[in-house]
Amino acid sequence: MATEVDVKAPWWTVIGPEEGESIWQPEPTQGYVTVNLTPDNMPYDSFSSGIQVLPPGCNVREHGHRQNHELLFVYEGTGRAEIEDETYEIVPGSTIMFGRYARHFVENTGDVDMKFFWVFFPPALEDWFRAIGKPRTPGEAMPEKFPRPDNVMDIYNGMKFVPPSPDAK
Repeated sequence: MATEVDVKAPWWTVIGPEEGESIWQPEPTQGYVTVNLTPDNMPYDSFSSGIQVLPPGCNVREHGHRQNHELLFVYEGTGRAEIEDETYEIVPGSTIMFGRYARHFVENTGDVDMKFFWVFFPPALEDWFRAIGKPRTPGEAMPEKFPRPDNVMDIYNGMKFVPPSPDAK
């Protein structure tokens, strides 16, 4: 039997910078993500969100999403985003929206960590981070570089990602 939800009842949460689920990321991304909001900890099932920390020289490999949209807001660091072969410089305050099927690549070209807030809708990005990463305890030192799991393509396909272009980095 389903539980009734009072859609008119106020709901809120405040999540501090190190209070979400934190996950180390494999090469070439390294760094970590902190998952803050998902349908598992809020009454909304249309999105998930969190932050990602991308160290200098690291990148998020080219990919796209067949079923999802992704929104980034950069609040620290500098870099570049490539979206469908167009290159954009990104700085604090940049907002980037990747719609379905838009292949994209993000790289930290600066000398400090790039930090961005992400929103993924419908939710699922947290499942990707969990599948390829390792649990992180806030404050611990970054682990040695580690590769993606051997079954990464199965995970990739299961999440309905758009594959990188043949000449992607």
